[in-house]
Amino acid sequence: MDSPHKPKSMSGNLFFLFLLLSSNLLTLFISTTYYSSCSLNQTINTGTTFHTNTAPVVAKQEVDDSSATPDLPPEFLAFTSAQELPFGFNTNFDSDKILPPVGRPCTLFPDILRQYMSYTVNGSCPDDELLAQKLLLKGCEPLPRRRCRPAAPREYVEPYPLPDSLWSTPSDSSVVWTAYTCKNYLCLINRKWAQKGFDDCKDCFDLAGAEKSRWAASNSGGGVDFSIDEVLAVKKPGTIRIGLDIGGGVATFAIRMRDRNITIVTTSMNLNGPFNTFIASRGVMPLYISISQRLPFFDNTLDIVHSMHVLSNWIPTTLLHFMFFDIYRVLRPGGLFWLDHFFCVGDQLDKVYGPLINSIGFNKVKWVVGRKLDRGPELQEMYLSALLEKPLKNSW
Repeated sequence: MDSPHKPKSMSGNLFFLFLLLSSNLLTLFISTTYYSSCSLNQTINTGTTFHTNTAPVVAKQEVDDSSATPDLPPEFLAFTSAQELPFGFNTNFDSDKILPPVGRPCTLFPDILRQYMSYTVNGSCPDDELLAQKLLLKGCEPLPRRRCRPAAPREYVEPYPLPDSLWSTPSDSSVVWTAYTCKNYLCLINRKWAQKGFDDCKDCFDLAGAEKSRWAASNSGGGVDFSIDEVLAVKKPGTIRIGLDIGGGVATFAIRMRDRNITIVTTSMNLNGPFNTFIASRGVMPLYISISQRLPFFDNTLDIVHSMHVLSNWIPTTLLHFMFFDIYRVLRPGGLFWLDHFFCVGDQLDKVYGPLINSIGFNKVKWVVGRKLDRGPELQEMYLSALLEKPLKNSW
């Protein structure tokens, strides 16, 4: 016997089926009508006005809320925007576009960046060395490239020829002095007596002073002052050929190594002195990067890395840890890391920096600790000079 409720049930099912079909059609209509505008525009503008297609979310925020991300200068956007490769897809890039590298923190300082990237295209760059270095030290590294010509000395004088240039003070006319307190080399040479307070490498420019004997004397007393010949003696003659000096002042270390047929690249910042110009005038290679940047060398390539003073306890510990691992990376197996006059407070060496250095994986060749007394014994400051070797075989 049929149920009297069956026809009513069929009617209800048909009603619900109608509602389901109607809702799907309505959803399709809304999505195609109102959400099609959300598709990303991939058109690349190759003119002088660029859009940040590489970061569409940020660009949308700039349109919707101007207070969230301040406008960036057009030349910065022109440099950083994705550019189509002329011949299409390239297997080396694994793309049909190229993205020029620039430090992300550049965008965190839009006011300084706007000053730095404001210039006439194909014209002269502003005389803004201090501005560029300020960006660099804030983490805007690498700096964006610019389409302008930098300032040059008005009466430029060519450097002395080799080998005279190695130990000669160059002409004052080889430097644009506007960024520095001193306006000539005589002032820089004399500032170790005339200037009070700290200044990076205050006596470096006096080539007839402490530089004349730095790393040259034998270390017969066994202190923290290693000599270059003492360090080179731990390896077979001729196996130390190329290397890096981090924060190398005026590159006297590179000059000493050049005398031994070893090529050294010196990193230096222009901290109230024309260090990079001075290094180049002497006839060795300067590299203008901060300690924060990944070293621009391939893995397992350098024979030696040296650093004096600059790698010390003023650097945040985590950043220093990354730095030491980067040094390990670029050294070839058997390569040497000469940590020269690392300074810290006594208990820091035992509790922080000793364990940190040991964690990298170097073999200890020399490890000498001594008191740092130049600012007074009450500060309990210590020096560490260490000669470390990257293992010939994997250390993991």
